[in-house]
Amino acid sequence: MNPGPARAVPRGSAPPSAGGTPTGRAGWHRRVAALPLGYLAGLVVLGLAHPFLPAWRWTAIHLLLLGAVSNAVLVWSAHFAAAVLRTPAPARRRAEAARLGILNAGVLAVLAGGTADRPWLGVGGAALVFAAVAAHLAGLARRLRRALPARFTVTVHYYLAAAVALLAGVPVGAWMLVVDDALRPRLLLFHAHVNVLGWVTLTVLGTLLTLWPTVLRARMADGAVRAATVALPPAVAGLVLLGAGVLAWWRFVAAAGLLLFAVAALLVLRPALAVARRRPPDTFAGWSLAAASGWLLAALAVGAVTLLSAGGPDVAADRFDAVLLPLLVGFVAQVLVGSLSHLLPMALGGGPGPVRRRTALLQRHGAQRVVTANAALAAFVLPGPPFVRITTSLLILAALVQFLVPAARVLLSARSRDRAAPAEVADPRALREDAGARPLGGVAAGLALVLVAVVAGVAAQRVSDGAPVPAAATGVVPTGHTTTVAVVADGMRFHPDRIDVPPGDRLVIELTNRDHRRHDLVLDSGAKTARVATGGSARLDAGVIGAVVQGWCSLPGHRQAGMTLRIVPTGPAEPPAGTAAPHLDAMADPGPAFTARDAAAPAVPPGRLHRRELHVREVQREVAPGVRQRLWTFDGTVPGPVLRGRVGDTFEITLVNDGTVDHGIDFHAGAVAPDQVMRPIDPGQRLTYRFTATRAGIWMYHCSTMPMLHHIGNGMYGAVIIDPPDLPPVDREYVLVQSELYLGPDGAPGDLAKMQAERPDAVVFNGYVAQYAHRPLPARTGERVRVWLLDAGPNRDSSFHVVGAQFDTVYREGRWENRPADPGGAQALQLGPAAGGFVELTFPAAGHYPFVSHVMVDAEHGARGLFEVR
Repeated sequence: MNPGPARAVPRGSAPPSAGGTPTGRAGWHRRVAALPLGYLAGLVVLGLAHPFLPAWRWTAIHLLLLGAVSNAVLVWSAHFAAAVLRTPAPARRRAEAARLGILNAGVLAVLAGGTADRPWLGVGGAALVFAAVAAHLAGLARRLRRALPARFTVTVHYYLAAAVALLAGVPVGAWMLVVDDALRPRLLLFHAHVNVLGWVTLTVLGTLLTLWPTVLRARMADGAVRAATVALPPAVAGLVLLGAGVLAWWRFVAAAGLLLFAVAALLVLRPALAVARRRPPDTFAGWSLAAASGWLLAALAVGAVTLLSAGGPDVAADRFDAVLLPLLVGFVAQVLVGSLSHLLPMALGGGPGPVRRRTALLQRHGAQRVVTANAALAAFVLPGPPFVRITTSLLILAALVQFLVPAARVLLSARSRDRAAPAEVADPRALREDAGARPLGGVAAGLALVLVAVVAGVAAQRVSDGAPVPAAATGVVPTGHTTTVAVVADGMRFHPDRIDVPPGDRLVIELTNRDHRRHDLVLDSGAKTARVATGGSARLDAGVIGAVVQGWCSLPGHRQAGMTLRIVPTGPAEPPAGTAAPHLDAMADPGPAFTARDAAAPAVPPGRLHRRELHVREVQREVAPGVRQRLWTFDGTVPGPVLRGRVGDTFEITLVNDGTVDHGIDFHAGAVAPDQVMRPIDPGQRLTYRFTATRAGIWMYHCSTMPMLHHIGNGMYGAVIIDPPDLPPVDREYVLVQSELYLGPDGAPGDLAKMQAERPDAVVFNGYVAQYAHRPLPARTGERVRVWLLDAGPNRDSSFHVVGAQFDTVYREGRWENRPADPGGAQALQLGPAAGGFVELTFPAAGHYPFVSHVMVDAEHGARGLFEVR
C-alpha cells in the first residue's frame, strides 16, 4: 500500500500495493466505499436540518459510529488482516457481503427505531448489528488460526479485542432503547466508553502500526511491533476496569481504567511519533491522523478528570459531553476521513496513474481543511456565545463536504476505469507536490476561515441580544429601558436567586459559572443559555418583564438541589390590548356539541404488572364555554388517564416527553427514592418509573418539575386507584378530580402569578367548568354508587357534598371512616390538596341531585355537577 518509491517501503510494514489494472478487489472496494461515505453525507444533511428534527444528536452519533465507522471497520480490518497474515481474500467475498448487508439492515433499523420512537425496532436492529459483528469476529479468528506466523499478527489481535468490546456494548445500547431508570447514567457511560474506546480506538491503534509509516512513506520505527504487543493487554485491562467501574460506580476504578487505557495508547503512539520526527507528515492523510491522535489523548485526560471529580454517575454522564465531542469529531471522524483519503485511491486500483491522480484529488487543499476542522472544533468546545458554536459547527461540516465531494468523484472515476496519461504522472514526486503544495498558505486560509466564523458568530450574537422582544409575548407595554443583572452560579445556587425588575423593562442576565460543574439557566418563558463550563459565562436576554418568571438550571438534579431563581416585576404593569385573560362564565351552557369527560372508573386490569406509556403533550383545550387554554398534559387529557390496580401490583410507567420544555412525574402511589425517577427529562427523552403499590387509596400523580405549582396548575396531574383489600362491588363507580384553573391569555398557558397569589378563575371537576351540570352523571334509585374523589389542587381544599343525599360509607386517605352498618353517616368528604378517598351512597328517589364542593365560592366558580337519578 506504499504509493511512494520502492526504497521508502518499510519492509513488511504494509499490505501489498493495490496498483495495476482494476481487479475484482478494486470493484469490491469501489462498492463498499460508498457505505461509509453515504452515512457521512447523511451526517451533513442532519447537521443542516437538525433544528427541525427530533433526537438529532442521538441520530448524529449513531450515523457516525454505527453507520460510517462500523462499515469502515468491517471492510478495512478484513482487508488489513488478509494483508498482514498473507492470506488472500476469497474472490467473491460472499461472507463479507452478507455481514455488511446484515450490519446495514441493523443500522437502519436502529436509526429508525431511535428517531421514530419505536424502541423494539431499534432492539431488533441492535440484534442484527450484534450478529454481523459476531460473524466478523468469527471470520477473523478463523483466518488467524489458518495463517502462518507473521510479524504483524498483533494487528489482528487488536481487531479481535475491538469486536469483543462492541459485542459487550451493543446489548447495553439496546437496553437503553426500552428502559429508562436509575441505571441509565451508568449504562450510558458503559455503552459510550466501550464502543468508542473499544470498537473504534482499538481498531485504530492496531491499524496505525502499519498504516502510519505507509502514509508517511517512511520506514517503521524500531520496536513498534513490540510496543503494540506490550500495549494490548493493558489496553484491554483498562477497558475492563473502566466498564466495571462505571457500571458499579466505583469512580476511582473507572478513572484508573481510563488512565491505563491512555498509557497503552501512548505506548502505541510513541513509535509513530519517532517516525514523524524523521519524516514529518506532508499530506492531508498524515496531518489528519496526527491531529486525531492529539484529540484522543486530550479526550482521555479530560475523561479521567471528569470521572474523578463527578459526585455520581448522573453528573458524570452529563459531563461526558466534554469528552464525547473531541472523541467523535476530533478523533473518530478525523481518523476515518484521513484513512480513507489514503486508502481509497490505491484500493480502487487502475495502475500508478489513476492512483496518483485520485490521491492528489483527495489531498487537495489538505492543509486548509485540517486547520479549518481542528481550529473550528477548538473554538466550538471553548466557552463562547451560542452563535459562535453555530458558525464553527458549519465550518466543520464544510470541511467534511470538502472530503465527500472529491471522494464521490474518485468513486465515479474508478467506475469508469479512467487512466491518467503517462505524462501526467511521470514525476514520482507529483503526489507530495500536489498534496502538500503551499501548506503555509493552506494554514493561513484555514485560520482565516475560522476567524471569520468566530467574528460572524459574535456579531450575530450581539444582534440577537439587541433584538427587541414583542410586548405581546410578555403581556406588558415596554418601557424601552434595559436592566442588566450579573448572576453567579456557585455552590449549586444562583446568586442572587431573586431579580427585581421594573415592569416593562427588558432584562439581560450575564451568567458566570464559578462552580466546579457545568450549569445553564433556563426560564419558563423559553429563553435559555447554553451549558456553561467552569469559569465560563453566557448572556441571556430574558425579554420584557411583565409577570413573575421562574428560572432554573436544567441539568439533571440541579433544580431539585436548589438551583432556581425568580424574576419579579416590582410594580403593576399595564397589559396591552388583547393579552388579558378571557372572560369565564361559570353558568354558561357549552352547547349541544359538547361531550363531557367520561367519569366512569376503569376496571382493575388483569395481571399484577401494569405497563403504561404516558406522553407529555402540549394541547389547546376548551376549559369553559368559549375559553381555550394551552395545557401541559399527560396523554392529552386533563386530568391524565386514571390508572387502577390492587395492593401488591407493580406499575411500570414510561414517560415520553413530547412537549417543548422539560417535564417529570411523581406517583404518590409508590414509595421510591425521588432522585432519578422524578428527575425532569428534556423534550424527546424517555423515563421509566417503576413502583409497587403497597397501600390502598386514590393517589395523585403529577409533574415533578419545578416550579411544580405551574406544571400542576396547567394540567399535569392524574389519579391512581389502588383498591382496598376485599373492596365490595357496587352498581356504579365514578372518579372526580377537583382542580383549579388560572387563566392566561386565550390559547396561552395558565398564569403563574395568579397561581402564586391563589386567585383561581374557576374550580372544576375533571378539567372543565361545571361540565356535569350540563351532562349529568346517570344513576338509578336503589343502586349503590361509589364516587372516588381526588383533590389535585394545586391550592384549594375540597368538601364534596351531594345535595339531598347522605353518605353511608366514607374512605379517606387509606382509612374507613364510615361503613354501611354504622349508625352514623357523613354529609361531606373533606380533602386537602393531593388527598383523596371515596364515598358511597344510594339515592332514595328519582330526581336531580346536585354535587358540589361545599366551599361555596368554589361551587359558584364551577365545582358542581348533577346526578340524574331515574
